[in-house]
Amino acid sequence: MTGKTMQKISITIITYNEEKNIKRCIESVQEIADEIVIVDSLSQDATVEIAKRLGAKVIHQKFLGHIAQKQLAVDHTSNDWVLSLDADEELSDPLQQEIKKLQQQGFSSDAYSMPRVSFHLGQWIRHGGWYPDRKIRLFNKQKAHWGGYNPHDKVIVDGEVGKLSNDIKHYVFRDLRQNIDTNNSYSSIMAEDLYNNGVKFSFFKLFFKPVGKFLEVYLYKRGFLDGMPGFIIAVGASYSMFLKFAKLWELENTTKS
Repeated sequence: MTGKTMQKISITIITYNEEKNIKRCIESVQEIADEIVIVDSLSQDATVEIAKRLGAKVIHQKFLGHIAQKQLAVDHTSNDWVLSLDADEELSDPLQQEIKKLQQQGFSSDAYSMPRVSFHLGQWIRHGGWYPDRKIRLFNKQKAHWGGYNPHDKVIVDGEVGKLSNDIKHYVFRDLRQNIDTNNSYSSIMAEDLYNNGVKFSFFKLFFKPVGKFLEVYLYKRGFLDGMPGFIIAVGASYSMFLKFAKLWELENTTKS
């Protein structure tokens, strides 16, 4: 023993109908967690029951948007250091040990990013821009907060960001149907964000942005190395881009003043 005090970490997770994921997520952090705070968006399944059984504190809150919901979870933590995960994520064993070592030795930065690897269509996806997909998830809440734009939230840090080496494991979609549903939902959110910020529809973008996105994901970012899943992902990314601008046109031309 060095005589140093073990640094305490609060875990935050936002949930909605995550009974299939939440147990795996919580169990992956129990060795490093001083407390686990969950903000649940009024789940209708067993998410809350499972979380409470595993020792989590649950706050019930109708969904406020990704950024506000995640910041609310941070605001309810009792420690300065916070590790934020999504319910469909888990810490890999090596990442658990890496964070535990930081707890023992002390934090030398104000926040830490870590690579995230996603499981989709039966395999871990490591190309097409999906990996290393670094995310800042461990941070001192006195120096950081959730920001970005919905649904693409991110941690904003006023200070130094260190890098961890090991992966968060992300079980991104149950199946292709959920992937398509998510692309549809996210493209609506992004189109509304563009519309609300005064961005005007452009036919040039409607036509060329999807083409460019496919070439970026499949060729430039080497999605082809992931085989058929890589091709499907590239087409999906292209179609999501098309939907975003098509929905922006719809908002401009069908929304009543």
